Amino acid sequence: MEIAVIGAGAMGSAIGRRLVENGARVFTYLDGRSASTIERAKAAGMEPVGLDAIATSRLILSIVPPAEAVAVAEQIAAELRRMGAKTTFMDCNAISPRTMTEVAAIFGRDCGVVLDGSIIGGPPKPGQKGPKLYVSADTANDSDVLVEYGLQVRHIDGAIGAASALKMCYAGINKGVTGLGAAMLLAAIRSGADAALKRELQESLPDLDAKFVHGIPDMYPKAYRWVAEMEEISEFLGEDDPAALIFKGMARLYRKMARDREEGGLLARQLDKLNSGG
Repeated sequence: MEIAVIGAGAMGSAIGRRLVENGARVFTYLDGRSASTIERAKAAGMEPVGLDAIATSRLILSIVPPAEAVAVAEQIAAELRRMGAKTTFMDCNAISPRTMTEVAAIFGRDCGVVLDGSIIGGPPKPGQKGPKLYVSADTANDSDVLVEYGLQVRHIDGAIGAASALKMCYAGINKGVTGLGAAMLLAAIRSGADAALKRELQESLPDLDAKFVHGIPDMYPKAYRWVAEMEEISEFLGEDDPAALIFKGMARLYRKMARDREEGGLLARQLDKLNSGG
């Protein structure tokens, strides 16, 4: 069976590998992608093909940074219409229900079926179950085929937007806490209260401290992708919700962390030194 995975980042390539390992033939589209992305896709056993082959796949999974979700949908829908083909397209990106509705509208009714998907958890690893793929608007259970090829699929009752809403809420909590920790630890470092804050976290909030120790370093290479995700969460909450401002701020924070990484990672080194007790 042919399954297309658009996006060969850490998550897309790992999911592609899991599908290949369980017997699926996995296509991907790599035109204009970096050498490292191409190598990662090939190492996962994914087959680089043209858009025409992508369009004839039984199922297409879009696993790209949130800012690219709409452009990918437009590209695939245009190819389906050019070929007069139909398929099942699942957007698995961290986008708001409103953006997911926009994606569905791009395909209309003449390109096949559009499913709303969201991935919660890290990339699948050998010997582990891997992330959960939540799916809504799947009245025909088209996504169940993915279970046959090694993925965890959980259905959500609801139309387009339900799975995206789950992702927004979960990511808002999980990545919001990571961002909050990074912001306050950096503030403590600037103010000379870092050692005292670290000790207090270890004593009174050990679980949260452990999350920061592991989650903050894991965030650095992903911060550039989390910017758009935080903006999507802000849009999801809406202008009338004061919490929307929190996630606009989180977007700026993650943009700052991404820029720091590009410029040598001074802030990252300070956080790592504090978290390691150095």
